[in-house]
Amino acid sequence: MTIFIVTALLAMNFKVPSQEDAVQAIGNLEGLAQTSQRALDPGQNFVLMDQPKDGDWLAEHKEDGQTFAKFVNANPIRPDSDRNKLYLQPLGRFRDGRSPAQDLLKAYAESFFAMEVIRRPALAIENTKFTHRKNPYSGNRQILTRDILILLKKNLPSDAFCMLAITMEDLYPDPSWNFVFGQASMRERVGVFSFARYDPAFYRQNGTNGYQKLLLHRSCKVLAHETGHMFNLAHCIFFRCVMNGSNHLQESDTRPQFLCPVCLRKLQFSIGFDFLERYRKLLLFYQAVGFEDEAGWVSGRLKWILDKNNKK
Repeated sequence: MTIFIVTALLAMNFKVPSQEDAVQAIGNLEGLAQTSQRALDPGQNFVLMDQPKDGDWLAEHKEDGQTFAKFVNANPIRPDSDRNKLYLQPLGRFRDGRSPAQDLLKAYAESFFAMEVIRRPALAIENTKFTHRKNPYSGNRQILTRDILILLKKNLPSDAFCMLAITMEDLYPDPSWNFVFGQASMRERVGVFSFARYDPAFYRQNGTNGYQKLLLHRSCKVLAHETGHMFNLAHCIFFRCVMNGSNHLQESDTRPQFLCPVCLRKLQFSIGFDFLERYRKLLLFYQAVGFEDEAGWVSGRLKWILDKNNKK
């Protein structure tokens, strides 16, 4: 009863952002190039956050929101001339037909973050001393995240902005926890996240048409979200955005795969990419893997930005 009341109060106390709130979170765009101003103007392409439902992230977690100004004032870690690569470290087996293709994950990360991405050879779980257990509910093997982070820190390349372990193994951060999707240390620039619970087979569901596409779609989304945290991006509460928090798979599935203007500005501040070039590379990726909705959205966004630029 106490948990229910607290959850209900959090949901009621969440202040649904207004358009003015969202614009203020993006920050003053004066002085930016015209293309940058257009890329950060929401236009008609973004939807404001609405009231959370019971069980949703914002119904159970109080978050004040990270504006662009708050992000900059926090002095976030950023890539530099020495540390400018994103490393992916696969852990365990990625079975054909049962896992997202690693080459596609690498290509997506390169497009999304506009950085060089290096995929390291897979590390066999059996060759490690990771603590593991059998989950009391699912019966699946789980790996303790702390051990993975220690190994990543020990093997962090000198030119890495961050190194992220990706795995189809289920994870847990502490014996008292049931599971965790992932965990990261921004200070140490390492993180790990699992695609296991984004796989329908994890829930004993049979593969259907579009099974591989669904798994890749979910995996790309969690890759963008969790890596975004490595750039000090907090959960977004202003727009529907890939950086929205999610409490369950249904909520994650309804989260879009793109960054809203608030979060896009933060990432661009850190990396310095060209907005149009990044969108064009994402469009090519979405078209190549058959993500029709995302390809259509990016095409519309590019058209809106360029049409606005061409008007006198």
